[in-house]
Amino acid sequence: MREINTLISQILDGDKQAFSELVRRYESTVFSFAFKVCRDREKAEEALQNTFVNVYRKLHQFDGKSKFSTWLYSIVTNNCFMQNRQRKIDEASVQLEDSQEQANSTTAGTPTPLDTIMSQELQKQLDTAILKLPVEYRIVFILRDIEGLTAAETAQVLDISVPAVKSRLHRARKELREQLSEYVAS
Repeated sequence: MREINTLISQILDGDKQAFSELVRRYESTVFSFAFKVCRDREKAEEALQNTFVNVYRKLHQFDGKSKFSTWLYSIVTNNCFMQNRQRKIDEASVQLEDSQEQANSTTAGTPTPLDTIMSQELQKQLDTAILKLPVEYRIVFILRDIEGLTAAETAQVLDISVPAVKSRLHRARKELREQLSEYVAS
């Protein structure tokens, strides 16, 4: 597998196979993130396509000051925001893959049927609560707590300050705690 900077140089020199490799390397990441934001397979696929069209057109603008993945997240985020504006959809949600570990399980880590039902119910409530977050809080929450980006990377993706990231994340978590207070013991 080629190093990312080598791959980018080859793409900029017109190597179509290098671009195909770049797409293969990042398509699952892009789709997964877009799906978490859009919560709709069709919209996530559209964001995936638009993202790689934008990458192809704007790769010459990547300056290497940040990680390539950070630059890529910013393109995906912008595509998702554009879809949100174009379709006036503020109902995007997040599918948290394996976000809730089975809290109470029997020996050998096998969940009981009650554990499974309770976990599914909590997951449903969490998805609903995330759906209710304002989109600017939701995106920060997804980037930081789901995707695991740093505050600085999130700020760069969203083109906002680190304090703004921290503030939005704090507000998102606070709103989620309030919405889920009856489902989670303090």
